[in-house]
Amino acid sequence: MRKPEYPTTLKHPVVDKVHGETITDPYRWLEDDKDPVVVDWAEQQTALTREVLDALPVRQKFATRLHELMETGSLISPKVIGGNLFYTRRAPGKNQPYLCVKPSDGEEQIIVDPNALNEAGTTALDWWYPSPNGQLVAYGLSQDGDEWSTLRVIEVATRVHLSEEIPRTRYSSVAWLKDSTAFYYTRYPQKGDVPEGEENYHSRVRYHKLGTDPSNDPVVFGEGRPMKEMRQLSISNDGRHLLVTAMEGWNRSELFVKDLPGEGTDLQPIVTEKDANFWGRIVDGGLYVLTNWEAPKYRVLRIDMASPEEDRWVEVIPEARDLTLQELTIAGGRLLLHGLRDVVSRLHVHELDGSLVKEVSLPTMGSILEMTGEAGHGTAYFTYTSFTLPTAIMALDIDVDPIQCRAAVEVKSRANSDIISVNQAFYRSKDGTRVPIFILHRKDLQPNGKIPTLLTGYGCFNISLTPSFSPEIFPWLENGGIWAVANLRGGMRGKKQNVYDDFIAAAEYLIEEGYTDPKHLGISGRSNGGLLVGATLTQRPDLYGAVICGVPLLDMLRYHLFLIGALWDSEYGSPDDPEAFKWLRAYSPYHNVREGEKYPATMIFTAMSDTRVHPCHAFKMAALLQQVNASDEPILLRVETAAGHGAGKPVSKIVDEQADIWAFLSWQLGLDIA
Repeated sequence: MRKPEYPTTLKHPVVDKVHGETITDPYRWLEDDKDPVVVDWAEQQTALTREVLDALPVRQKFATRLHELMETGSLISPKVIGGNLFYTRRAPGKNQPYLCVKPSDGEEQIIVDPNALNEAGTTALDWWYPSPNGQLVAYGLSQDGDEWSTLRVIEVATRVHLSEEIPRTRYSSVAWLKDSTAFYYTRYPQKGDVPEGEENYHSRVRYHKLGTDPSNDPVVFGEGRPMKEMRQLSISNDGRHLLVTAMEGWNRSELFVKDLPGEGTDLQPIVTEKDANFWGRIVDGGLYVLTNWEAPKYRVLRIDMASPEEDRWVEVIPEARDLTLQELTIAGGRLLLHGLRDVVSRLHVHELDGSLVKEVSLPTMGSILEMTGEAGHGTAYFTYTSFTLPTAIMALDIDVDPIQCRAAVEVKSRANSDIISVNQAFYRSKDGTRVPIFILHRKDLQPNGKIPTLLTGYGCFNISLTPSFSPEIFPWLENGGIWAVANLRGGMRGKKQNVYDDFIAAAEYLIEEGYTDPKHLGISGRSNGGLLVGATLTQRPDLYGAVICGVPLLDMLRYHLFLIGALWDSEYGSPDDPEAFKWLRAYSPYHNVREGEKYPATMIFTAMSDTRVHPCHAFKMAALLQQVNASDEPILLRVETAAGHGAGKPVSKIVDEQADIWAFLSWQLGLDIA
């Protein structure tokens, strides 16, 4: 196919002088996604994309198989209360996960089902917190992927809602009082309550007593704190302490404790002014803290709530040489520690004094996603998955000898995992750093240097792409494609180029090892992963045959001006800082597109309801690439409506999106579909 005839995109150059450098932006006008002219332009772009992709015979084949595979369903977010297990399940034929409870002696029951609230499947359950007595659940619903939750409270037994209806509870954290009559929660201000443009920040911790007017809920934490700070809340098992974790970005947090009962604002600082992460849980008067303070791979400290002075902190579990700790929970009077060794999960059980009880044998090379437990209950739960194992909820019986791990709740897969080979390899990045990579393909596939291959990665916010089950990848694998995940460093701020070097080195490794070649190699990423592929596209356009760039950050000189972008300056650096501007300018994808360069086939996708990454990044990049690309390869823009960044997206929209992606890749990389 020849280069498509793109919609007309006018240039209205805006020239800025930034830290002494002249920056010209020809498509600044595309930043106004509410302008009817911009909306019309986006619709024209999507119409072109639909015309191109719908003409590909393989698209319907992918869609049909994806519908079958998504019947697998999913399980996430276990929480145990009084021995009863709460979790969310997405069942076959359902667009959205729903909230369930499985009593210790009974069958699964549905508590909240957003599928019944919206025929289009665009109402989503964002978060939920059961009360300590297990009789109530506070939860948040949002619409069309915007993630702006409204808090409701429901009775588990009757499915009757209480009077509570609290808006602006995006990403809310809820901590119930032990008697289940009130809770602390986080809420964002209404527009007009703060200076214009700041309503996406200024989250506050408030106290709410059931049955009272939430507009009168007192603020107990947040006044005078940094505007972009986020908070997580929990209450000790005995109900005596509220723990507030105040996070500045993803690499620094502080801890504050409030004695209960009481509605006042007397929070005592426990950990402050340390450039490190601290995550804790209070049990029986002891605060057990997981931290990378003076321990890059993390260690565990114990702080006595009766004497919390720093010189009385006790190291319970020291930093390990070859294990990076990820999560801590307490169940049955013991510590459970989840860690990663070469991006594969390990689980250890310790006594509260730190002595090792045992390492738990896990089903396969996979990932623990979440753990939950009660201090006084002998069974803990965690979600577990791998590339070939659908996510299951596992039960860990801590108070039996030997400690047992068993499946508690499972889902059945429509994917034939037995035909897939999963290999972990290691390669060297530009500076010699050893980087892991997972490579998946059909067991009978013999690499010949020309196999259609898709490489993906992320590399940010302390997030590792560990083994997890993704039914979407199976049509590609079943038909003879290779899928690879590079486990990149998460270089921050001035070290961000390390991430791009790691990804480029991964692509070169796949070529050097005889799996594929540039003509048959594609790359994909979404969100920060979209930034990743955008940066490596502009740095090494010769290395790939196709690019999938999803809900991306691409204009790194203006990212902080849109939506919640300013929250990320601790990770990327602020363009307002002259030093940060230099390194952002060096890799910002939008500012490193070159006139006359031959760029590979690229599909960029975004969503009009995205409240995290503004669609203007995708708009501007697509317009620029279409204008300057010297090759005949297509540059397509796919714009989703009634959907956001990805959270809460209904299955029907996921299938449509994935069918488009795989059809585009098969077309460009030459994968034959049976």
